[in-house]
Amino acid sequence: MRQPQASLPLGIVIRKTPGRTRWARWAWRAIGVLPGAAPAEWHVLRQEGDAVEYHAATVPLELWRTDTEAYLTGLSARTPAIGVVMRDAAIGDGPEVLLATASPYETQDYLDSGEETVELVPMPEGLVAFIRDFITEHHQEERFVKRRRDRQRVDLKQDGIGDARIKQVADVYRAPGSRRRGALH
Repeated sequence: MRQPQASLPLGIVIRKTPGRTRWARWAWRAIGVLPGAAPAEWHVLRQEGDAVEYHAATVPLELWRTDTEAYLTGLSARTPAIGVVMRDAAIGDGPEVLLATASPYETQDYLDSGEETVELVPMPEGLVAFIRDFITEHHQEERFVKRRRDRQRVDLKQDGIGDARIKQVADVYRAPGSRRRGALH
């Protein structure tokens, strides 16, 4: 398995508030990250009435030199953000934090799957600087190479007309098995 070029422990802060419907007793949202955090498991940070903020988990933020283009895209956003991917916990109340990523492309992949909950959390300035330094060290622009067109004419050959399961040339456009079922009279 390949190793990331840089890794930073990232604490995930999750806020628990009373639910707004009778079907959801609590609402859980990732609201912050703590770069360089120590391991933690649902440590209470702050409580205001029914709202509670937890240091829910510490996950590694892994940076790969092959993904620097994605990190550049993320940093060029109006508000650079970390994608926090969570899943409903099988046991307990709060969600299970799966990972944190600085790549908006990876975040989009998890959003497309629809199986996990994804929250975008604004990056602190120190984390933006850490990722920018990583990009400066590892980013390599890819040279654009225009693809040349083949001059060979592929439209002159009549291969692929009809169904390959039909042996007779005259019946090329007939559906397979239609004669046996009595479809043609």
